Amino acid sequence: MPRHNFARPRGQLVELTLESKALAGNALGDPSTRSCAVYLPPGYDPDAPGGFPLFVALAAFGGTGFKLLNWQSFGESLPQRLDRLIESGAMGPVVLALPDGFTRLGGNQWVNSAVLGDWETHVLDELVPALEDRFNVSEQPEGGPVQRAVFGHSSGGYAALIHAMRHGDRWGAAASHSGDVGFELVYGREFPGALAELARFDDAGAFLEKLWASDKIRGRQFNTLMLLAMAATYAPEADAPYGARLPVDPRTCARDRERWARWLAHDPLELVEAPGSVASMKRLASLYLDCGFRDEYFIHFGTRALVAKLEAAGVPHLYEEFDGGHSGVSHRLDRSLPRMYRALRPGADS
Repeated sequence: MPRHNFARPRGQLVELTLESKALAGNALGDPSTRSCAVYLPPGYDPDAPGGFPLFVALAAFGGTGFKLLNWQSFGESLPQRLDRLIESGAMGPVVLALPDGFTRLGGNQWVNSAVLGDWETHVLDELVPALEDRFNVSEQPEGGPVQRAVFGHSSGGYAALIHAMRHGDRWGAAASHSGDVGFELVYGREFPGALAELARFDDAGAFLEKLWASDKIRGRQFNTLMLLAMAATYAPEADAPYGARLPVDPRTCARDRERWARWLAHDPLELVEAPGSVASMKRLASLYLDCGFRDEYFIHFGTRALVAKLEAAGVPHLYEEFDGGHSGVSHRLDRSLPRMYRALRPGADS
């Protein structure tokens, strides 16, 4: 049994609230005023020369940055883990940002969506500048990497990969833990169950309204909600309830090729071949990926295929597999966080 960390977080937890133009007017009616938890490390000094690297944690679907602050039995909150890694000398101090990305559909993929809002823009053009304006965050050294890292698990890991492929000029390091890769396996097997759940309703809108009015999420409802959120993200349709229509025939579950192609255009397996993706990733000082070889969404198969493409394209990276499933993998941050820190601060004393 793992040893429990009894130490209280030794840094300072503050909250930053932003009125987002990128999220204003989203089709779900979700608030555009958003908060971000910020953990300042022990010994944080707002006037310290050189400042601190900025690490941004993007939460998984169904979660939020604030959830990452939670106490864990026989485990650690993210601030506790960061404290331990810093105290052990595995890495140096960083400013840690944990934004709230929850929506009425259960979360988001941290990319722009006509339905959920422009989350990619929110992170890059609103949140990061606000963090750098308020806190003592390091500037990019001449000839060195951008002093920012982005990381996450599941949907957050997917987002870290997307940011690496699109915005290598805005990040110095990225880490994807069990990020959504290989949509055919990740989502394809979930469609029959979702159709069975939706068959009891006139349309997806009726399902969502009933779900929002209920006291808990039951059975297949969560995966159905997840797929509707993905539809509203990857292939929104103005005439569908809340912009969400699954890319399958509701009677036969046969794949609608045109709609499914719109989903696949967001799959990292496809995006890695888009113009500029390889060049973007090559700008990073560190790209880290891992996945359990018993992942329940079979993400390890898609990630293996992606890694083969990274290797063929000569993209520097580290990929690790471990004995585990999709959940309960926060211990893997012991691998990624120090690696990203060392990449941003080569030669620095941890």
